Amino acid sequence: MLHYQTVPVTPFQQNCSIVWDDQTMRGAIIDPGGDLDVLLDTCQQLGVTLEQIWMTHAHIDHAGGTAELATRLGLPIIGPHPGDQFWIDGLPQQGAMFGFPHSEAFTPTRWLADGDTVTLGAHTLNVRHCPGHTPGHVVFHSPELGRAFVGDVLFAGSIGRTDFPQGNHEQLIASITQRLWPMGDDTVFIPGHGPESTFGRERRSNPYVGGT
Repeated sequence: MLHYQTVPVTPFQQNCSIVWDDQTMRGAIIDPGGDLDVLLDTCQQLGVTLEQIWMTHAHIDHAGGTAELATRLGLPIIGPHPGDQFWIDGLPQQGAMFGFPHSEAFTPTRWLADGDTVTLGAHTLNVRHCPGHTPGHVVFHSPELGRAFVGDVLFAGSIGRTDFPQGNHEQLIASITQRLWPMGDDTVFIPGHGPESTFGRERRSNPYVGGT
């Protein structure tokens, strides 16, 4: 069975998630934005051996620790979509702008596209390309767990910002309504910041996309 634990990292309190298979205790880490020693200590306490890095998008608070972690542990970087290449290339400048430790750009081992899958042991998660917050943003959905790791597309009571370079509000709303909602009202989502919620709750009450 799949398990996950979410660890807030960086001054932005970004939700980094560790996902693992309880049979092999091998796992993936989603959006290691920073505080790598905290994340590695958590993995050690859980008994999880990391074998992959999965990226939703390349903003500094989500991607700042990616290159260092991949180098330290020899891990492949999976995702995001190629639309975020310019954000990856700009990670050193992003870090300086927001006061983060120096961050290196990287080249993903594998880019992701809508309809792709990622695997962890015997488990498969579906990939949906959900642009709007960034052009290359992707979401990881596990029907088995009834969970979706949505990065900064959707939050409890809010939605992702679209005022960054190449953000697009209309695209974001379409991503939520056309690609997230079909995953089902009971699906619990893990956002990039803040508490978990369900798609059904947000469909009913989120002021930005409620009633859609």
